[in-house]
Amino acid sequence: MKTRFFCRALRGGAALGLAITTLWAVAVAASANSLDEAARSFGGGAIPLAIVRFERGVSGTEPKLSPGAEIALRSMPLLLAADGGAEQPDGEQAREEQAPETEDQSRPSAQSEPDAPMPEISVRDNGVPATTLRPSDPSGFLTTGRVYVHNTSAAPLAQSDLEGGFSAVLTEDAPQVLIVHTHGCEAYTMPVGEEYEASDDHRTLDETKNVVRVGDEIARVLEDAGIGVLHDRTLHDYPSYSGAYNRSLETVERYRAEHPSIVYIFDVHRDAVADAQGNQYKLLCAEEPNAAQLEFVIGSNGGGLSHDNWRDNLRLACAVQETLLTDYPTLMRPIIVRNSRYNQQVTTGSLLIEVGTAGNSLEEALVAARLFAEGFAKTVKG
Repeated sequence: MKTRFFCRALRGGAALGLAITTLWAVAVAASANSLDEAARSFGGGAIPLAIVRFERGVSGTEPKLSPGAEIALRSMPLLLAADGGAEQPDGEQAREEQAPETEDQSRPSAQSEPDAPMPEISVRDNGVPATTLRPSDPSGFLTTGRVYVHNTSAAPLAQSDLEGGFSAVLTEDAPQVLIVHTHGCEAYTMPVGEEYEASDDHRTLDETKNVVRVGDEIARVLEDAGIGVLHDRTLHDYPSYSGAYNRSLETVERYRAEHPSIVYIFDVHRDAVADAQGNQYKLLCAEEPNAAQLEFVIGSNGGGLSHDNWRDNLRLACAVQETLLTDYPTLMRPIIVRNSRYNQQVTTGSLLIEVGTAGNSLEEALVAARLFAEGFAKTVKG
């Protein structure tokens, strides 16, 4: 239907032309109101149109796209179908939170950290096309410092909500950080010769190749910084993907009951960027081209579920992102706020972290994980 709509628009004389395949529509996907505005919204000039993610679930309170921009956006050959950690539409996620499953919950259990030292990260090209997203125009965003925030939720958000310090602080007791993986099977595109046994598309039960390995890297760096960490290695999305957030919430609540000192909870995921044919693309940091780009996803009460302190999580994300962008201005994509809670109602120190995309290699994700953990430690200890 999108293709037919595009063709009719062309026949009707809409002056889209080659603009549909230029950088301009990239910024349209980042909430620009016109193609001219889109041309200003992303710097660098080398970002392909096809590789930007069009965020689903835009609320009626957000800026509307012009008709031409809407046509350009929805006619792109590479509309991105996946939301990574938010892979289900917000309405489905809300239903999932309200109606826990009663099916058999058997799955791999949590394990302790492996005793073997973490291997050195040697990044090899995996052959996947790469780009870097560089927002530079605040149109369609709220901003604070270097940080861009895109509110796609129905929850109101003002500039003043981004200002001021975050409320979560390190305790004297350990552990202070819990790392979980709601979608632990999420994996990457490995270089030739390093492939894994797939459990599904870009998913594997091999914890040395999926996002559990990324959690290992974050935990190691935080522990080296003197921060106590618990890393739960449960694959909450196996054997059933449905209900994964319910199961990870049970895990989080159990750890919190056993360890009241936990202040920060990281749900580590990876995103996905693909075209209509399923071809993957990866996002890289320009200042550290071996590092995948990262993104914070912040849940809200926009879906109608109780989550009064979600802006505290957002301010934490803004603070950490500001620290990271000081040294690596393109390491982080804009923070996105969504209707669903993603279990972030448990603490005011909860973050959902998208580490790279399915097109990135595991090694690129590990480099990014190290940079994130270093920046987080600097932020909360500073």
